Amino acid sequence: MARRRNINVFSLSFLDIMSCGFGAVILVFIIINHGTEASSQEVNAEMMAEAQRLQAQVTDEQAQLAALQTTVEQVVDETITAEQITAEIMASIETLNATMQRQAQSGAAQSTDIEKLKSELKLLEDETATLQGSVDGAELAGTSLRSFVGDGNRQYLTGLNVGGKHILILIDASASMLHRTIVNAIRLSNLPDEEKRRASKWQRAVRTVDWISANLPADAAFSLQAFNTEVKDLTRGGGWIATSNKADVDQTLENLYQLVPAGGTALYPAFVAASRMQPPPDNIFLIVDGLPTQGPQSSKKDRVSSEDRQRLYQAARSQLPQGVPVNVILFPMEGDPVATPLYWVLAQDTGGSFLSPSRDWP
Repeated sequence: MARRRNINVFSLSFLDIMSCGFGAVILVFIIINHGTEASSQEVNAEMMAEAQRLQAQVTDEQAQLAALQTTVEQVVDETITAEQITAEIMASIETLNATMQRQAQSGAAQSTDIEKLKSELKLLEDETATLQGSVDGAELAGTSLRSFVGDGNRQYLTGLNVGGKHILILIDASASMLHRTIVNAIRLSNLPDEEKRRASKWQRAVRTVDWISANLPADAAFSLQAFNTEVKDLTRGGGWIATSNKADVDQTLENLYQLVPAGGTALYPAFVAASRMQPPPDNIFLIVDGLPTQGPQSSKKDRVSSEDRQRLYQAARSQLPQGVPVNVILFPMEGDPVATPLYWVLAQDTGGSFLSPSRDWP
């Protein structure tokens, strides 16, 4: 009779199979978990780098804000000091007037003493007028047609030649004039017009025009024209206006204050317009931030290479009127390193000046 074999489901083979299965599950879990941790570490590293960059930018802006606040406090202190000196001088004038009246009534003062007091009184009055003018922001005497004071009352030796009989000011009004970096210029170009007008780089360009107009000769005429892909004459009435005509100059600057930077940069139409002016300009100021991105006709290309920009610049330069000095004031834009040497050569070749000012000029 055959022996009956007992069946054991927990045999060694079964346990081997179960162990292999559990091992495979654990191995898959370890691999998935390791990949997740590595991905998380990479994301965290990128976020930390971005946070550190933003923190550095915030620190830089806070330092600039502190410097501006210090400058404002110094100006306020100087104004208060001037007002105090003015009050003291006014009190001295009143005392001298009272003394003169008493001496005139009593007859005790000699004629020479009276004349001496009058001379002192005249000197004090002149000094008071000077101090009062500084407090109220009155226009100063000199060669400047209008008063212009930079941040912290700073004065600069620029080397710019503001002479001439017909002086043309060309200002770049493209979207790149909103900021020195491309990313922020694009960001600001999507904001409302009022925010664009308040952009710090654009305000520097506007103050530069204001500074130039304040230092023009009294017997000259000037014209202000803005350009992006087109040219816009901001001069009151168009053409030339006398620098001595305050109403025309103020209205011209007001037209600039209301302008909104937008679009690309094309030097070609600006230089063509300059060459067609009658009478022609004998001095040109060019306020710009880089080489052109557009030519005589608008282009729809998404990207303009450095070589393309140099060709556009050379084509535009050929349209400049001959024998006219070009004074270049450059606010450099990132990613355009060739602009500085090319504009410097332009200024040298035409007998003009080249200036790349600090961020707080003028």
